[in-house]
Amino acid sequence: MKFNYGKIFLLGFGFFGVSVIWSVYNAFVPLFLANKFGLAPAMIGFFMTLDNIAALFIQPPVGAWSDRLRTPIGRRIPFILIGAPIGALAFGLIPMAAVLPLFVACTSTLLLSMAFWRTPVVALMPDITPSQYRSQANGIINLMGGVGAIIASLVGSTLYEINVNFPFWMGSGLVVLAAVMVFLFIKEPKEYGKGGAGQPNLFKSLGELLADQDKSGIRILFAIFFWFLAYNGIEAFLTLYATKRLGLPEGDAARLFGHLGLMFVLFALVAGIVGSRIGRRVTISLGITLMAALILGMLVLPVEFLAGIITKAPVLGNIRGISLLLMPAGIAWAFININSLPMVVDLTTSARIGTFTGLYYLFSTLAAIVGPNLNGILIQASGNNYNAIMLVSPAFLFIALLLMLGVKRGEASTGTAS
Repeated sequence: MKFNYGKIFLLGFGFFGVSVIWSVYNAFVPLFLANKFGLAPAMIGFFMTLDNIAALFIQPPVGAWSDRLRTPIGRRIPFILIGAPIGALAFGLIPMAAVLPLFVACTSTLLLSMAFWRTPVVALMPDITPSQYRSQANGIINLMGGVGAIIASLVGSTLYEINVNFPFWMGSGLVVLAAVMVFLFIKEPKEYGKGGAGQPNLFKSLGELLADQDKSGIRILFAIFFWFLAYNGIEAFLTLYATKRLGLPEGDAARLFGHLGLMFVLFALVAGIVGSRIGRRVTISLGITLMAALILGMLVLPVEFLAGIITKAPVLGNIRGISLLLMPAGIAWAFININSLPMVVDLTTSARIGTFTGLYYLFSTLAAIVGPNLNGILIQASGNNYNAIMLVSPAFLFIALLLMLGVKRGEASTGTAS
């Protein structure tokens, strides 16, 4: 198996489509829930975890299922061809829903269909990439995802100001295009290692990690839980934090995702290269430390600075004080996120990559469920003080850092998994 940059860039279109959908969803659905349907912060926090509840029950077992599946077009591609078109259709209907039950029906269909194909498309990367190049490959994949997030945030914000339907329709079209690109240009390996129907399932694999004398695997998974707990809790409320605490217009609030996402994109490939040079564990630990410091900055710095306009840039729009914290936070998140999945899949063999990708999503999804709910309750209990979310996230990052300090496995190997 050889490393092919062109093939990885093409595969990145799949993650590009996923990122466009979720970036638009995370930016604008909370605004619909608060302003169109009048939901309280705690209810918004719960609603914003429904995608993760669906993912919790669907993504991990689908990953294990895709390890066992054998079809003429591969073991991952069938999930993409089913899930992507259904998700695109449901997504395009979300802003047109005038009543809450119809809104919930559209979002529920989106959540189920997107959960169905995300793990298989992500598992394709280690399928076609040797171990020693997986951090760089994940950097490319996430670079493409970051481009999707930037398009969704910056272009989507402009489209939203013209017509609230347009960013959703843009997302639907791009996700269909992404699925077509993956289908046409990515050919799955014919050999997947030993196994198939006889492979241990998701929970047996988790049990093996728990029973292992070397606790590196379980420490990585719990570290993933805690840093996603920190990140997703803030992500779900960023636009509301910006509009209600900092007083930003809705368009500018949504563009903040693009400010973070731009730096994530610029440093995605760099993060993979750094991880391959100095080690994934060290790179992740540096990212955790930087992100915790920046979030504390959002907690303690005055509103006047955070909301104040520093300059104006093409496409990015107004660069405010908070942007100066979110941009390096994008770099920190790249250092963490780019190197974490390769660490998990390098705990196992090629035959079980989908299963271990499912374990990665099991722990990250649990965090994505707990984070927004916890922050929604915290905001409401503090009298709608949106700054409260900047207090708990650094504590979770500190726990993740302690866990990573004891990790001994998950670095790149010189050979390929078998």
